[in-house]
Amino acid sequence: MRPPPIRKSLGQHFLTDPRILARIADAVALAPDETVVEIGPGRGSLTDALLARAARVVAVEVDRKLAELLREKYASEPRITIVEADVLEVNLGELAGGPYALAGNVPYYITTPILFQALRPPRASRSVFLVQREVAARMAAPPGADDYGALSVNIQALADVELLFRIPSGAFNPPPRVDSAVVRVTPRAAPVVAPGMEEPFRIFVQASFALRRKQMRRVVRTVAARSAQDAEAALAESGIDPAARPETLSAEQFHSLGVALSLW
Repeated sequence: MRPPPIRKSLGQHFLTDPRILARIADAVALAPDETVVEIGPGRGSLTDALLARAARVVAVEVDRKLAELLREKYASEPRITIVEADVLEVNLGELAGGPYALAGNVPYYITTPILFQALRPPRASRSVFLVQREVAARMAAPPGADDYGALSVNIQALADVELLFRIPSGAFNPPPRVDSAVVRVTPRAAPVVAPGMEEPFRIFVQASFALRRKQMRRVVRTVAARSAQDAEAALAESGIDPAARPETLSAEQFHSLGVALSLW
């Protein structure tokens, strides 16, 4: 079966450099007895590298034609399962059927939703993503950095992020308009946010960063609908300077503030 035409509407950019593909697969650090779930296998280039390192691969592909191509390509390989589905509509842990690692070349136009989906329990033991370079920088940025924002806080509340290496646009077919980077995301042993509280935490953080240039005394009054006195009291209880701005607060500080405000 010939590969189907590239669908720009799905953000398809296929990585073909075997050395880079091997580096990505190596970054997942798979043991021979592990299962790895792959997001967006495309034509199977990274899938081959993962299959050479893992006991089992579960590949989730939304493009029907590519799913057909993969089923044909791996028809004689019992260690791989092709799932034709939207990754945002499946439970990755259920697909894996137990402990698993996660890898994928994430479409740029839906990167953030996929990242949050990947952090839903049961979480992968570690995840390696190929994403837009600017997104990778935001994921790993520390408080106060230019790239630090709501995405940074929400991911770092649940996981540790490592920016591993960059990939030039010329390594893809067709080349995207931006460079890419590979990040490794490892769940924190003690997440900042308790199970079930991720959504209210995310909403609070995102609303706060919508006012990122405002001081926290104003942010709390606006976002949490508190009086000036109550806002100052909550900030004092959290040990946060009322004159600080959202872009300087860590995930832990946002959580402490939410607790002081009885948001969760």
